[in-house]
Amino acid sequence: MTEPRRSRATEAFFGRRKGKPLRERQAAHLETILPKLKLDLGTAAPQDMKSLFPEPVDRVRMEIGFGGGEHLIHRAAETPSTGFIGVEPFVNSMAKLIGQIEEKGVSNIRLYNDDATQVLDWMPDACVDQVDLLYPDPWPKRKHWKRRFVSSVNLDRFARVLKPGGLFCFASDIDTYVNWTLLHCRDHAAFEWTAEQASDWLTPFEGWPSTRYEAKARREGRSSAYLTFRRV
Repeated sequence: MTEPRRSRATEAFFGRRKGKPLRERQAAHLETILPKLKLDLGTAAPQDMKSLFPEPVDRVRMEIGFGGGEHLIHRAAETPSTGFIGVEPFVNSMAKLIGQIEEKGVSNIRLYNDDATQVLDWMPDACVDQVDLLYPDPWPKRKHWKRRFVSSVNLDRFARVLKPGGLFCFASDIDTYVNWTLLHCRDHAAFEWTAEQASDWLTPFEGWPSTRYEAKARREGRSSAYLTFRRV
């Protein structure tokens, strides 16, 4: 008999929840569309996560903190045979993505608007093919480093839900967070870095769409790193 998962408050890996007031249409989307797409963590997770999607999919991919949703909507439209789970607690970002889902008519996205660790703890073992953590909040002050999403505890979570050979993909323009991630994954027995030469981590992921965060980094003179780790 499996032990029930412990409920707990958010682990505070994100900051504010809401920005400027939503437009009427955006607010309506949150009221009418989000409930249809949102994961119901009050029910048991399906053993096969592919069953969450109305059309058949052959892979499941999770994006944590999708921001404006540019990457998520691009990937979902590009690969309809993959089911995507997008997690984003920031209300304005969620509203923006739902507008894009409506406009493009994609059906292979499911959403959650709170702490991603809640979703990770809800999922069954070895159920996803890829986890994306792209331009996460770097929490640059040392006193806030414990709030960085990459940690030994969260890598344990990734290791549990990823299938053998599954991928954890990380992108950032903050050198200290890139180094932090490399060190944490190096010290975690479940992950191996796939890079064989510098171009492997300096070159964007295949099919990568530029995002507003990346564009901002370029304007401010920062380059990005694109790290891929394999679940061993």
